[in-house]
Amino acid sequence: MRRTFTPRVECLGLMLLALLLIGAGLGLRSAQNVDEERFLGVALEMLHNGSWLIPHRAGEIYGDKPPIFMWTVAFFTWLTGKPNLALYIPGLFSAVTVTAMVYDLGRRLWNQRIGRYAALLYLATYQTYSILRTGQIDSFLILFTTLGLYGLARHLLLGPAWRWFYVGCAAMGIGVITKGVGFLPALLLIPYAFAARKGWPGVVAMPGQGRKWLLGLLVMLAAIAIWLLPLALSIVFNGSPDEIAYAREILLRQTAGRYAASWHHREPFWYFFTNVIPQYWLPLVLVLPWLVPAWRRQLQKREGRVLVLLGWIALVLLFFCISAGKRKLYIYPALPALALAAAPLVPWLLQRWFRQRPRLRRAFPAIVATWFVLWFARGFIEPVKDGTNPNQTLMAQANTMTQGANLVLVNWSEGHWLFARQPIVHFGMLDSTVERAAQWLREHPKDYALVPDEVLNRCFKPEASRELGENSRAQWSIVGADADNGQCTGLANDRVYRFAWDDPVLTGKL
Repeated sequence: MRRTFTPRVECLGLMLLALLLIGAGLGLRSAQNVDEERFLGVALEMLHNGSWLIPHRAGEIYGDKPPIFMWTVAFFTWLTGKPNLALYIPGLFSAVTVTAMVYDLGRRLWNQRIGRYAALLYLATYQTYSILRTGQIDSFLILFTTLGLYGLARHLLLGPAWRWFYVGCAAMGIGVITKGVGFLPALLLIPYAFAARKGWPGVVAMPGQGRKWLLGLLVMLAAIAIWLLPLALSIVFNGSPDEIAYAREILLRQTAGRYAASWHHREPFWYFFTNVIPQYWLPLVLVLPWLVPAWRRQLQKREGRVLVLLGWIALVLLFFCISAGKRKLYIYPALPALALAAAPLVPWLLQRWFRQRPRLRRAFPAIVATWFVLWFARGFIEPVKDGTNPNQTLMAQANTMTQGANLVLVNWSEGHWLFARQPIVHFGMLDSTVERAAQWLREHPKDYALVPDEVLNRCFKPEASRELGENSRAQWSIVGADADNGQCTGLANDRVYRFAWDDPVLTGKL
């Protein structure tokens, strides 16, 4: 007789599985890519300078993203004293919490077995592993978009449950100040409205509740105001031109402006269907030939739950396909809903496959276990394979070579700032040119400059430089004022940023 577990015990078991898969190797990893270096650096600088409302990057205002994720990383750094651990805790927390929400929603919409299948499908999908193990905003955004989906689904499909609706609205508000697209669960209302109007079973019609629906919008705005209101008050009473420019950048250019006319990661309309879904939605994508006809039959039977979930997935995909700027992680918020829509069909699929292939029935549990074991093992293999961040080695060598003197950065990236072990000077992320560095060294002959070799001979004599090392972007050299070739003159460095990490707790743990 097969033993059954209570929903609470089973949910805890699935959360433990998520903890093991995503937490494998935690503490061995260090910030590796530009995104991780940037977000960890911004969080550490918040602790360094106490500027919580407006993020900074090496003294310059960083206006690309709201601060919620950086706040979280800063909090866990303060709590643990280990920045390389703190960077990945938000993704780990998301993994455990989202798994629980997917399980519980599947259990409530269908039954306990379907909830289990939904959670396992979510954890087994490659994109879950690849995103939640990173120190990126999207590893934390998924927590709020899924909570928004959970709260709205509890209300629209299992309600009325106005409290859960307001929880979902609050989650969307926090999601917006985590990353602008945190409002995505609100698109769930579109397929819901269609199903409710047509009288499809599986959705709960709630006519004549205009004030309660409007209150949800106010709850979302109140959550957004957690950050936006103090920011607005600070700008009104103490705002510098830079802070006003930051508000304009983050509220307009980095949201609506970036969506309408993206200047990074430009890809064609079909990018997600050809470059992302076939790889990052494995293994779910392998069973789409069976799922799609089954979904069509469910929709023909007017299955409201499936319509709402699939309709929302389609709207999320359409939303990101329309924008010219695309990255593989953008469509990740749709994955929990895909797992929920697919899970009710898993028993039918397994029965069909096992009936035709008896050996598969016996091997299937071992295949599933092997899949998860491989992901777990990869968590310990990846840190060894990645090794030390080359920027960390580069900046340690620069500090030794210059004996801790001021270092001017040219064409720099976030890793140079994060791993700097001496005072750095720059002229803004976009304006730190080799010409400006040459002018600075004329005025400050005791300083040095870190210059990529590809632009070195514009202003400096290569034979007078000292080779430092390389990272993924370039080969780097150290130059002093004596390497000036006299070809870069007449520039004025109007805006100069000086920065130095002075807290050993922050710098000594990287």
